[in-house]
Amino acid sequence: MTNRKDDHIKYALKYQAPYNSFDDIELIQHSLPDYDLAEIDLTTHFAGRDFDFPFYINAMTGGSEKGGAVNQKLAQLAQATGLVMVTGSYSAALKKQENTTYPHRKDYPNLQLATNIGIDKPIQAGLRTVEEMSPIFLQLHINLMQELLMPEGEREFRSWKKNLADYANQISIPVILKEVGFGMDVKTIEQAANLGIKTFDISGRGGTSFAYIENQRGCNRSYLNDWGQTTVQVLLNAQPLMDKVEILASGGVRHPLDMIKALVLGAKAVGISRTALELVEHYPLEKAIEIVNGWKDDLRLIMCALNCRRIEDLKKVDYILYGRLKDSHSFQKTIIDALR
Repeated sequence: MTNRKDDHIKYALKYQAPYNSFDDIELIQHSLPDYDLAEIDLTTHFAGRDFDFPFYINAMTGGSEKGGAVNQKLAQLAQATGLVMVTGSYSAALKKQENTTYPHRKDYPNLQLATNIGIDKPIQAGLRTVEEMSPIFLQLHINLMQELLMPEGEREFRSWKKNLADYANQISIPVILKEVGFGMDVKTIEQAANLGIKTFDISGRGGTSFAYIENQRGCNRSYLNDWGQTTVQVLLNAQPLMDKVEILASGGVRHPLDMIKALVLGAKAVGISRTALELVEHYPLEKAIEIVNGWKDDLRLIMCALNCRRIEDLKKVDYILYGRLKDSHSFQKTIIDALR
């Protein structure tokens, strides 16, 4: 019997999303910029601190030998490029006496390390995770549809809101509430904000589909493979909340142009998962480092073409919506306006 975590890696690399909402948004360039390329500033701020770059390696895996090997390569890539790395769920490590599949600060002293745990885990598990990993922030992930599809998944959810409040009030470092690719709805963001959460990774559909992954593992509900809202749709829905909470974007981010589009829609930073996984699985470390450092240059290039010196300036960029994204957004706006 294969390890569930190894199945996740295998099927994440195999899956090709049939639609990516980033392709349905076009940015309006500015032909007479006010800045030199060298003036473009990529720094951003979220979860209580400044970061040099507006993208990070998002939570993926752990808890198996294969996952451990992937995590070590991701940690090397993150440390060499100055990116934040978020480990996969630490739950598996809590079941063992020794953490062997997650990077540790003693091995990567210059790594900006964060970690992740499921909302189903009680606060004691979160406190132990923070003690053992010393992360710069803790992601608390919500994965309702995945749990429902997994034969071994959770079936009791009443404790989730209480757990969320406990994490918000008792964890000493910033807590980020994270979806896992189904898109976080506005009502969830508002409820969590009322419970004390300030930062949200909305993780929309368009990248890794955990519905697809669980169906490949034998759940046989392929009609749910496209469950959830796309990343750009979620960002558009969350516009009224951008000044009240911090929004991070992930889900289907493939390259620097996707990153910039998410930042234009108000995200403070962008998480990459499958894209980072493909880098360390398909390229030698030196080449992966070269590619990521090239992305930094590309971000500056695109920002210059949009006449934006800082990440905050990107929110003023005009854009055009096309196709399915335009249709769905226009329909939703019509409904909202009718209800006012």
